[in-house]
Amino acid sequence: MVERMSAAVARRMVLTAGGFGGARAGGRAAGLRGMVARLGAVQIDSVTVLARAHLMPAFSRLGAYEVGDFEALAWGKRRAWFEYWGHEACFMPLAMWPLLRWRMRQPGKWVGSQAARFGTERADFVARVRDELRDRGPLAAADLSEAGRAKGAWWGWSDGKMAMEHLFWTGEVTVSHRRGAFERVYDFAERVLPEAVHGAAEVSEGEAVKGLLRVAAAAMGVMTEGDLRAYWRLRPGAAAQVRQLVEAGELAAVTIQGWDRPGLMWHGAKVPRQVEAGCLVSPFDPLLWERDRALRVFGFHYRIGLYTPRAQRTEGYYVLPFFLGSGVAARVDLKADRKAHVLRVEAAHREAGAPDGAAEALATELGRLAGWLGLDRVVVVERGDMAGALRAALTGGVK
Repeated sequence: MVERMSAAVARRMVLTAGGFGGARAGGRAAGLRGMVARLGAVQIDSVTVLARAHLMPAFSRLGAYEVGDFEALAWGKRRAWFEYWGHEACFMPLAMWPLLRWRMRQPGKWVGSQAARFGTERADFVARVRDELRDRGPLAAADLSEAGRAKGAWWGWSDGKMAMEHLFWTGEVTVSHRRGAFERVYDFAERVLPEAVHGAAEVSEGEAVKGLLRVAAAAMGVMTEGDLRAYWRLRPGAAAQVRQLVEAGELAAVTIQGWDRPGLMWHGAKVPRQVEAGCLVSPFDPLLWERDRALRVFGFHYRIGLYTPRAQRTEGYYVLPFFLGSGVAARVDLKADRKAHVLRVEAAHREAGAPDGAAEALATELGRLAGWLGLDRVVVVERGDMAGALRAALTGGVK
């Protein structure tokens, strides 16, 4: 029997499954570890307009936390995560390493086709890089004795970088740590990951795909089949594993008001009576990975101006939605001006149907964000239909 669900209930389920609406009393290592375990992946990106993309999801869900705790879990001696291609380049819990081994065995089919081809065409060079890494590691690509010069093609990667990325995509090496301006430093996976992880038994592709789908379903609560596959960039053939999860009762068919395609509900998803979210969400947050899903669930049409020509930007360059209650109340174009110690609100736009007090709630959240980023105050530019109310709510300083 297909269950029927209102759009409002679906919104609350999606937010709750994604870890929103709880107390934001600040995050410690255990909270950070739990958040990434819940989501399965946190996307990595080097954009620093506000804060690096992988740091924002924890602030959205947990509130202010020590970035050093995050970095220790990512690259420390007792790390809890590893880097690999999930949705995009992501941090993922160590327990997920076996679920991605099948993807590592065929990297050219998923990501890095040029690096995969490089590994075949330049096998002798890759072998020399492997030997040098074994003798000297851990190493960045620039540390190699045959690093080579950056080239015009494909992000300007040198031969050394291509070789390292080939070894990374095949799972032979992983990221030991990062240095400087976010530069990857590589080492052999068996020298970085615990033996219980690196030496774990192989998982068949079919079972691994089901494992990935379970993680995605738990992180989304309610979704479509396309949403499930998109979470890990799985191909249409994964529909077979989705059907198996439905047959096993782990997923249930559901018709959701306003959705133009059949829905699915995770068997462990909570159905809250209300959600009291009040947070800014990064463009790279799992909640917003798929823009058509954001439109379907929240009625929120979203395009990040970062990748849009200036003349075509409607709300700004680095725009974050502000979730209040169980919906989007505003969107703000933010920039951390670290030299001036200021969080700049380049534009603030109210969403249709935003509740009373949205500007005041947003002002409070901007103050928290500024404090977490080590900035002294929030400055609002007079652009957007919420800018005046937001400036008044801020009363000239950080709350």
